[in-house]
Parts: sequence; structure tokens; C-alpha cells
Amino acid sequence: MASSTPQGAKLLNGFRRLTRFDTGLGSQLPAAYKKFWKEWKQTTPAAVHYIPKEGKWERDVLTAEVRPIQNLPIPVIFPPESDEGIWGGEGVVKGFQKRQQTKRRVPHFWVPVLRRSVVKSEILNEYMSVTVTERTMNLIHDNFGFDHYLLKTPACDLRSTLALKLKRKLLQSLQAGCPELADNPTKQKEILDEYKKYLDQFTNEEIEWYGLTFNEAISKLKEQIKAENAIVPLKIEFRRQLIEQLRNAKLKEDDESGKGKGGDIQNLSADEIPRESSSWLSKINPFAKKET
Repeated sequence: MASSTPQGAKLLNGFRRLTRFDTGLGSQLPAAYKKFWKEWKQTTPAAVHYIPKEGKWERDVLTAEVRPIQNLPIPVIFPPESDEGIWGGEGVVKGFQKRQQTKRRVPHFWVPVLRRSVVKSEILNEYMSVTVTERTMNLIHDNFGFDHYLLKTPACDLRSTLALKLKRKLLQSLQAGCPELADNPTKQKEILDEYKKYLDQFTNEEIEWYGLTFNEAISKLKEQIKAENAIVPLKIEFRRQLIEQLRNAKLKEDDESGKGKGGDIQNLSADEIPRESSSWLSKINPFAKKET
């Protein structure tokens, strides 16, 4: 019997590859973090290691041949050390280099020139020593300050986790009214008036989840779930039920005797409940003292 199911590549058209946000705790992450992840990992960064060409077609100067323009990004390696500094989008480029005309080409790595520099954050009112590149310093100067550079640049171009953490801290400080400048109200007002425009791009929830790695976001989600579903020990629940039973027994006893003082027991603790109400409990307690 022939099958009507499409075979080969056509079979894959109806299936979508699962992502980290489709299974497990990743599916419970809020939309605010998914928006940041899209800006960080799924947005095309600005060209750093090549000059993109404009248009769709180009003509060869020598042969007059018309060819389509293909702006293919150069593969770049970002080592773990790049997350400890701010490299301005630069990374390690792996390729080949022909050093002599009569020799074969040899593998070569182009590594950005790193240096330690001190930058100042006006919002945090703090000097920081970070590892930067020449391009990073040029971008800071072009944006008229370190804070403007971090707040203007999208996550896909900042790349490093250090830069994203600092940007998150800047947004949180602006959201709180720059508490680092509380001792200078005049300067505090000037900084808020200059940088508050960046808060219009984010909501409070987006700032809370901004700059977190996937593992950090999962840990934050676990803490929230744990706080919402706090586990109460059974001994506390049993103690509450016992006190409630003793109160009901005392109220019933007072109603039958006509004293009318049963309402006072509602404010008593477990140690202040009269012994008469818990006499039945002492009978079954093997460790209770026997009255003589």
C-alpha cells in the first residue's frame, strides 16, 4: 500500500525546530526576557570586520561583468575573555595568510589590540577600569560619554556580558532616580534630565530581565516559583488545626454552661488554652504527668 505522506525534504516543511524557549522552564520565561534575547542573539549586529556594500548589483571595473552583491559576514570567534571586557564588537578572526610569494599560505589569527583603560559612569558616579579596544574608545567619544554609548547601543553590538550588566545597572539606577547622586541634588536632577529619555524604550519588567544570561534567567524564574509556592511544614498546619479544635471545644463547653465567655479564647495562644479543653489529649499522651 502506497503511503500518502510526503517523503524527503517535504516531510520537514510541517515541523518547526524546537528552541530553548519551547521546552522546560524556558517556556515559562516572560515575554520581557524573550524580547531581550531576540535583541541580543537573533538581531544582526553591525558590520565590524568588513565594509558592507550598498545596492543589489555591482559591475566589475575590468571585465564589465554584472554580479549580485553578497554581504556575507566574516566568521568571528568571541573567546570567554571577551565577556570580561568591552571590545566594541571586535573578536578573533581565523584565516590564512600568504607571507611569501613562493610559499604556501599558513593559518593565522587576527586578534584585536586590547588595553586597560579607565572610564567614568556619570549615572553611577563611579570610575571603572575595564579592558577595551581602540574601537571601543572611539565609540565612547562618538557618543559623547560612556553611559550614552551603553544606553544607545543594542545588545547585539555590545555582545559582552560585562557591558550588558552595566547597561542593566544604568537602567535600574535611572529607574530609581539615581540614588548614587543623592548627596548632590543639583547634579542628580541634571543627570536625570539628560538620560531619562532612555527609559521610554523599556518597561519596568523589561529592565528587570534585561542583561541576564539564559542560565541566570532560569535561576531567577526558579526563585520566583519557589517564592510563590512556599512549602509550609505539616507540623505548623497540624498545630493550627489542633488549636482550632480546642477553641471550638471550649466555645461549645461555655455555651452549654451558659458562661458566655467563649469569645475570649479566640485571642489566646496555644500555651494559654485551659487545661480542661485539652484533657482528652493528655489521656492519650504516654509522656504526660499523671495526676495523683
